Amino acid sequence: MDGAGGPGEAPAQEALQSLSRRLQVQEKEMELVKAALAEALRLLRLHTPPTPLQDPGTPAMPRDSPAAPPGLPPTCGPSLVSRGTQTETEAETEPSAGPPGLSNGPPAPQGGSEEPGGTQSEGGGSSSSGTGSPGPPGVLRLVQPPQRADTPRRNSSSSSSPSERPRQKLSRKAASSANLLLRSGSTESRGGKDPLSSPGGPGSRRSNYNLEGISVKMFLRGRPITMYIPSGIRSLEELPSGPPPETLSLDWVYGYRGRDSRSNLFVLRSGEVVYFIACVVVLYRPEGGPGGPGGGGQRHYRGHTDCVRCLAVHPDGVRVASGQTAGVDKDGKPLQPVVHVWDSETLLKLQEIGLGAFERGVGALAFSVADQGAFLCVVDDSNEHMLSVWDCSRGTKLAEIKSTNDSVLAVGFSPRDSSCIVTSGKSHVHFWNWSGGAGLPGNGTLTRKQGVFGKYKKPKFIPCFVFLRDGDILTGDSEGNILTWGRSLSDSRTPGRGGAKETYGIVAQAHAHEGSIFALCLRRDGTVLSGGGRDRRLVQWGPGLVALQEAEIPEHFGAVRAIAEGLGSELLVGTTKNALLRGDLAQGFSPVIQGHTDELWGLCTHPFQNRFLTCGHDRQLCLWDGEGHALAWSIDLKETGLCADFHPSGAVVAVGLNTGRWLVLDTETREIVSDITDGNEQLSVVRYSPDGLYLAIGSHDNMIYIYSVSSDGAKSSRFGRCVGHSSFITHLDWSKDGSFIMSNSGDYEILYWDVVGGCKLLRNRYDSRDREWATYTCVLGFHVYGVWPDGSDGTDINSLCRSHNERVVAVADDFCKVHLFQYPCARAKAPSLVYGGHGSHVTSVRFTHDDSHLISLGGKDASIFQWRVLGAGGAGPAPATPSRTPSLSPASSLDV
Repeated sequence: MDGAGGPGEAPAQEALQSLSRRLQVQEKEMELVKAALAEALRLLRLHTPPTPLQDPGTPAMPRDSPAAPPGLPPTCGPSLVSRGTQTETEAETEPSAGPPGLSNGPPAPQGGSEEPGGTQSEGGGSSSSGTGSPGPPGVLRLVQPPQRADTPRRNSSSSSSPSERPRQKLSRKAASSANLLLRSGSTESRGGKDPLSSPGGPGSRRSNYNLEGISVKMFLRGRPITMYIPSGIRSLEELPSGPPPETLSLDWVYGYRGRDSRSNLFVLRSGEVVYFIACVVVLYRPEGGPGGPGGGGQRHYRGHTDCVRCLAVHPDGVRVASGQTAGVDKDGKPLQPVVHVWDSETLLKLQEIGLGAFERGVGALAFSVADQGAFLCVVDDSNEHMLSVWDCSRGTKLAEIKSTNDSVLAVGFSPRDSSCIVTSGKSHVHFWNWSGGAGLPGNGTLTRKQGVFGKYKKPKFIPCFVFLRDGDILTGDSEGNILTWGRSLSDSRTPGRGGAKETYGIVAQAHAHEGSIFALCLRRDGTVLSGGGRDRRLVQWGPGLVALQEAEIPEHFGAVRAIAEGLGSELLVGTTKNALLRGDLAQGFSPVIQGHTDELWGLCTHPFQNRFLTCGHDRQLCLWDGEGHALAWSIDLKETGLCADFHPSGAVVAVGLNTGRWLVLDTETREIVSDITDGNEQLSVVRYSPDGLYLAIGSHDNMIYIYSVSSDGAKSSRFGRCVGHSSFITHLDWSKDGSFIMSNSGDYEILYWDVVGGCKLLRNRYDSRDREWATYTCVLGFHVYGVWPDGSDGTDINSLCRSHNERVVAVADDFCKVHLFQYPCARAKAPSLVYGGHGSHVTSVRFTHDDSHLISLGGKDASIFQWRVLGAGGAGPAPATPSRTPSLSPASSLDV
């Protein structure tokens, strides 16, 4: 017994010992934090001067009572900050007398002052080494350089004895450890995130404005972030207010959702191809119109609030039904699945069907045919996969029934009789008889008869079926077989659940493909097309399932997902790798729409051409032609690409991977000219200096690696490292002279670096307040702090980009939206224009070189949106007083 039980008990004992050790370490850390807080309180009592005696009859003047200086808005006055939300102690001084014209007030907060044991960042974090230099004083003339000698600095080396310095350093380190504990919940799954939290809570965003116009302070997860106001700004009222005059118009959508959806490709009466990706239904014109391969163009139906999952086209070839999945709105409230019936000519919604009637999402749709599309059949994604029939003109439900607990992949009305409905999916084919109940809501009934496979092998899945003109049905299954289901009169004496006038049974079988059959399509000439998964073949079948012609789809496009018949002999084929192909069986197929197949993160735009580059979790690096709306080239990176940037010459591009490795590729030959690894953590940002002499690489190992670059960008050599962040690097920007870097980190630090001077950390951040930046992609900084929403946990904004003309800022958030703000956006409650369409968190935004377009990336939806930027007076709403939606942004926001 002992011998049998010993090996099994050893891992459990080791696990218990490991947990015990971790608990002991945590207890020691908590003791350290308690000791540090007690020491900080003691030092506060020591350094706080005694309160001057007042006349008993005179009420005490509150510390925040002085009026705001001229120009500061009333809401921008200083506020008392709850000590419970701060992560480090801030000492305040009593106002001291000064000469006429000088303003008295508290000195810069400790988050912006430097300590003997470490350099304090704007985000409140501390560096590991170095002695600090003084920050801005507490007494100064408005908008004048600080007079360093006027007011002594708190906790400086002159005010601390040598014996107290180690204790102060220990106190700061303990506070930093407490900050990391408080931040531990910020990387939770975005799926359940509520964009609002309780006011003043640990996830709140609040601002505190310094009376002298020195700085502004905001809080993210209770962490103070101090940002210094540039000297050229006399008051915050000088800054722009209101939404920007520029607007966005969706110009092109790259990609097609073929990887995980069906019923997603049709041709309208106008000849337009209709398909969907993310929350957008795209109407693509293969011929005629400017701007696409072969002279094509796009229009977009954008009425949905979450991802579209299926489509159906009305027999008139004009009306379209599209079903969306469940989701959450901008306030975190659940959105119910719904079906939109809309006009493809005007893009106007005609009917909203089933709001509140479906669960999880809409899985399959079909219009009736025999009665000119009077009815719509819907299958939802609930556990029971509810099957319902609706009156299209009234939007009323006529009948509903639980279909099956197995997945339902396809639904359709018989073209000869609308009372016959067929569904197929996992291990089943069901034939339904519907009695309309005289058209009265809820009076209809649905009865089911299950398809019997008999001597034929029952497949695991039946993904597709099609009605033939003689009334028979063809099904394609996961075994690669096409089964013919023939009609026969039902025997009333035969017991069964079905009450149909006719029943169906298998009359023939043909092995058509290796692997599953994903699509069947009935052509105008009566022949049938089948599309295979594993073998990627497209086969045309004549009467009796005789193969007439076939073609093979190239492997890099994936398997056939959907087939639609275009004009003449033209065919449209959607693939599982999110490509849309156009051609015929004789001449072959070429792509007209292509896209990524997995989550996207990396994006950069060409320095002087309308081109941009993307990369993501599908390991593909793609260069896109923004004018031709086409893929220029793509290569397989073999690893996940997370960030990229063009050299100013445009000759090469640097790509950062998830393993610490980064590549430099020639944009013409696509050859890798440099392959270097820095650490073993993922890289989050790569950025060339504006003169192209340096390359900065931000890593999750908390370092920024600096490389010297040759004039053509092909050769790189290590120049140095920027060490000082206490968390992973998230964003960075170069100054216009190419000498300095501003960087953000995962714990909301803002640090500045002198690269040319030896990658040194600039300890006096006040001196960097007037520095001009070649780009602005850092999400934390004075010029952009107004973009942060109330209640943010610090991860709600994924990406930010200032336009090259420095007029607007585009923001990508975690709630599927793209925002457009005026620049600088340095006022709390700044209004924005808000644009929807993405079905997942928006991971990146970038302006093209001439600011004519904005590119945005969807995360999980793998979509790429190209927005046209319209100037002041252009199309798109931009009212002077937008409606208030404070839950979406720190201010008013307009949904466009």
